[in-house]
Amino acid sequence: MARKWFHPNISGEEAERMLLTQGFDGSFLVRQSRSNKGDYALSVRRGASVTHIKIQNSGDFLDLYGGEKFANLTELIQFYTTHPGELKEVDGDVIDLRHPLLSEDPTSERWFHGQMSGPDSEAALRERGEHGSFLVRASQSQPGRFALSVRCGDAISHIIIRNNGGSFDVGGGASFTDLTSLVEYYKRKPLVEANGNVVHLLKPFNATRLNLASIDGRFIELSKETEEEFGKAGFNEEFEQLQTMEHQHKFDRMEGARIENKSKNRYKNILPYDHTRVKLRNVPDGVIGADYINANFINGEAPGTDKAYIASQGTMPDTVADFWQMIVEQNCRLVVMATNPVEKGKHKCTPYWPSSERRPARFGNYVVELLTEDNFDAYTVRRMSVAVGEGDPREIYQYHYTSWPDHGVPPEREFLQLIMKIRQHRDRLRKSIPGLGPTLVHCSAGIGRTGTFLVIDIVLDLIRHYGIDCDIDIQSIIHKLRGQRSGMIQTAAQYRFIYKAVMDYIQSHKSRP
Repeated sequence: MARKWFHPNISGEEAERMLLTQGFDGSFLVRQSRSNKGDYALSVRRGASVTHIKIQNSGDFLDLYGGEKFANLTELIQFYTTHPGELKEVDGDVIDLRHPLLSEDPTSERWFHGQMSGPDSEAALRERGEHGSFLVRASQSQPGRFALSVRCGDAISHIIIRNNGGSFDVGGGASFTDLTSLVEYYKRKPLVEANGNVVHLLKPFNATRLNLASIDGRFIELSKETEEEFGKAGFNEEFEQLQTMEHQHKFDRMEGARIENKSKNRYKNILPYDHTRVKLRNVPDGVIGADYINANFINGEAPGTDKAYIASQGTMPDTVADFWQMIVEQNCRLVVMATNPVEKGKHKCTPYWPSSERRPARFGNYVVELLTEDNFDAYTVRRMSVAVGEGDPREIYQYHYTSWPDHGVPPEREFLQLIMKIRQHRDRLRKSIPGLGPTLVHCSAGIGRTGTFLVIDIVLDLIRHYGIDCDIDIQSIIHKLRGQRSGMIQTAAQYRFIYKAVMDYIQSHKSRP
């Protein structure tokens, strides 16, 4: 858990005002004690009032009321949030810590790397930085302060930035009202360390990670498309960085390139990686290519989400039976379709469902019946049954998003609403179907729109698991997806769309108790 519930420089009065205007019953934050230097205070909203609890710092450990002892604030808060009923008033009344009131990053500048540790900053600057590359991070050893990490040749310098109630300095000399002003000043005037070493801030080492509580500010920064001193900022830059990292995914795609399988690929150069491809199981022995379908397993990021998805190309006339075979063998019950069969006169996907209700269609060994079809403004939900031969049918649900514009992106909130509906349906199916298989997602090529859905759904899983008090790296998530199926997320517009959809979700999440 990132320590975004820690507000180092606010008073008790300010804590009360924030909790009463921004929080709910059970909202809490931690701050430095103004009355006892070195101690902290836990402020909790309880109904229409706020309770302040002293966190004592003995120099050896932290504790509340002389009870449980902890090595640091994170472990203390984690204990009391995961053990309801343990935190009590002297008279025995229970104090619940339910909703952390999050502090935003002190700046939305992309050289700010949040809770990155000193060793991690050194590794990053050595691996991808150059002489004069710099970043700013929260100090882990001195809460409330920050550290300026700069690459100086082959060495890394770490300079503490003091925070004196909102006035920032590096231990002498000029002071500034914000981190941005401090950094801009020292970009023009080199720093001189105590040992005489001259430190030049030449090139910001921009972060792609962000804390979700600060996504609004990051979105504004990334939306700036102006040419700046150190290169172009914004969504385009981060997307272009992804393109330059493609060489790291040199994986074989031999099966899709086999002459026996070429006709099964909608686009001859968009092939599945061999190491993650879905293999059809019930196939004739010794028939080369019989187990091939243009689809890959995709892992989520949250614990327990390995092979949570299948990303597939859209069906072709000769691959519909294989598509249904994959659905049955993998026990897929949810299918997400993010294309229309024909767009602007171009064939994108062969319909793999019957044209009308109660008139079954046969695709190879698979008999498919359309049970219901519900049409909404932007999507259609089809409930189908599929049976193999005389076997028992199983129900499959298809969510067909019909409003994605060709060569563009749809309205973020509209698409987010569909994802939320799918997630709720998946939760219900997990309770009723043992061994529920992956969610199958496809468009036409199975990389652009498909990747967009997957990244948003993966981020929402991370939020569910870790809460909105967590750091995420959307660029890194996409890079990992591209290591499982080539080309995930095709445009900078799709990259921006993901940020906007997640931001909309966070804003709606903050507005409810």
